[in-house]
Amino acid sequence: MEECIFCKILKKECPGHFVFEDDSVAGFLDNHPLNRGHTLIVPKKHYDSMMDVPDDVLSQLIVTTKKVGIQVCNALDAAGFNLFQNNGTHAGQVVPHIHFHIIPRFKDDPLRFRPDRKQAAAEELSALKEKIIAGNGTGLR
Repeated sequence: MEECIFCKILKKECPGHFVFEDDSVAGFLDNHPLNRGHTLIVPKKHYDSMMDVPDDVLSQLIVTTKKVGIQVCNALDAAGFNLFQNNGTHAGQVVPHIHFHIIPRFKDDPLRFRPDRKQAAAEELSALKEKIIAGNGTGLR
């Protein structure tokens, strides 16, 4: 398998504008930003998606995402940020290397992430709840 673009950026084989880096996690600016300061947080070891990443690495990723999100907001005087994480091509994942998107938000910026939503029927929600609980494999309820 050919290495993914994020692995190449991490190995400095492709340019990356790093805003954070430690032994296991890195943060760099997105080359195709949705907004100014759009930053990606990635593990240095390759995992395709959230379904593949070990819990300890995922914990490091989310803690780093919080810290870098605060850093980006402070540096750019952003009002807040959106946090995105896509799993699988049908969910919008373009690069098969788990990553979190930090998208800074500014007063009056034009970005909108509000899809049309419909009210679900109570019966459907009850059936889905039972199906999910039965198939979760974690013992959580």
